[in-house]
Amino acid sequence: MSSGVADIELRLLVEAVYLRYGHDFRDYAQASLQRRVRQAQQRMGAPSISALQERVLHDPGQFAELLQYLTVPVSEMFRDPGYFLAIRRHVAPVLRTYPSLKVWVAGCSTGEEAYSMAILLREEGLLERTILYATDINHASLGKARQGIFALDAMQGFTRNYQQAGGERSFGDYYTAAYGGALMDKSLRDAITFADHSLATDAVFAETQFVSCRNVLIYFNRGLQDRALGLFHESLAHRGFLGLGSRETLDFSAFAGAFEPVSRSERLYRRRAELS
Repeated sequence: MSSGVADIELRLLVEAVYLRYGHDFRDYAQASLQRRVRQAQQRMGAPSISALQERVLHDPGQFAELLQYLTVPVSEMFRDPGYFLAIRRHVAPVLRTYPSLKVWVAGCSTGEEAYSMAILLREEGLLERTILYATDINHASLGKARQGIFALDAMQGFTRNYQQAGGERSFGDYYTAAYGGALMDKSLRDAITFADHSLATDAVFAETQFVSCRNVLIYFNRGLQDRALGLFHESLAHRGFLGLGSRETLDFSAFAGAFEPVSRSERLYRRRAELS
């Protein structure tokens, strides 16, 4: 099949997904999207993208399966430990000056990032005064995140990340072995509000002091990246903080001038004061 036909099939698939289910992948980076759709096509046994589209249109279960490939639900706790260490050093001291806080983890996948943030906020004495939102478009990922159960064999790597991120306790204090895995402490599960939210189609839902959205923008084209950054800018309170992934930057975005670097190496930024 020619690349031109494949491109048309892909465009028709994402348009069909948007019209049928309201999930908008039309402005995702084409090369990455094409690769993931091809993987889904092969794993789901569809002879073509068009055949996959027909299945998805008529069977919500097939769409749910496709969504697992389109949203890449892969993460780990305290991923890139230097990022969390920089939050402890540069962000937490400022957050302590607020009587109450709202923190938004956007694109939370299966919850590893959100639980990492909850643990950090607890150790910094901030969790009890924080409303912690964690959002994603994948309902299956959100369901797993709410359960707070992770593979036991992943805990060793998570523990190592936690220690490198400046962890102050034994990581084992935050989970118990249950249900064939590691169950996160109930107080952490109760502290996080998991919700469905799309950076492609939805609006801002709260004023926040810190937004963390890592390894999500790399899957968007420039226009959708700017839309997401616009949501974060609108959500952030005066002089609020924004954290991005290690391969993401504000430098060439429409919002490059709206933020100043706090830790450029760790992709931590702060909203600039409005000009009077």
